[in-house]
Amino acid sequence: MTSTAPVTSGTVAVPDGTIYYEVRGSGPLIALVGAPMDSGPFGALAELLASDHTVLCPDPRGHGRSTVTDADKDSTPELRADDLARVITHIGQGPAVVLGSSGGAITGLALAIDRPELVSTLIAHEPPLRELLDDRDDLRARTDEIVDVYNTGDVIGAVRKFGEMSGLFMPEEMLEQMFGGERDPRAIASDDFFYRHELHTTSGWQPSLDALRATPTTIVIGIGDESAGLFCDRTSRALGGELGIEPTLFPGGHAGFMEQPDAFAGRVREVIEAD
Repeated sequence: MTSTAPVTSGTVAVPDGTIYYEVRGSGPLIALVGAPMDSGPFGALAELLASDHTVLCPDPRGHGRSTVTDADKDSTPELRADDLARVITHIGQGPAVVLGSSGGAITGLALAIDRPELVSTLIAHEPPLRELLDDRDDLRARTDEIVDVYNTGDVIGAVRKFGEMSGLFMPEEMLEQMFGGERDPRAIASDDFFYRHELHTTSGWQPSLDALRATPTTIVIGIGDESAGLFCDRTSRALGGELGIEPTLFPGGHAGFMEQPDAFAGRVREVIEAD
């Protein structure tokens, strides 16, 4: 099913900035949440789900069209969860199903702890929780190295090292196309915010596992069926082991919702209907 519903947009004030969001479709509310990814790459999936859902796509703080008053303040999962809670409350159609991707999955986990009344089901797709892994010390050191390389001004080198750690490699020609030459100032600011104020606080987050076990929110841990053995496959399975939740496979890899949006939308519907 596809949708041709118009997209409406707005902003919600938060204590230290504004959060931009887009809404399309009608029906039960589902929020598609990334970090650091903004709402743009969720577009195809949002269109598919909008045929029978109200689909909310916010830009996380410091990225896309969302702003922060202090660009040197770290973006934590708790802050992003509070932002998301404010947007869901503003839309007024909650509780929502939340599909969080990568860092957005961690935002969703924080929301399920802090404001569970706002999220009926959380699909946490490949949350990068490195502190659950036995090699966490090495991963911390490698993350430090990524940030250090970024701080030298070598953005492409930092992206390469991130790919080496995560298994999410990018072809050299794409690296040059996306990160070489003249770039959009907003994209530069987004990279800066991510590497200096978000990467460590997101992947290094240590949630209360007891709180996640106790939340009334239904938690689904999603893993791409092409992600076997990669960093986020390992972290997702580690979280599932801690919570006693068998992970659910979704089409594609870490960005399966972009790679195979039709199949991914079908899987999302199956998960929602099974709840």
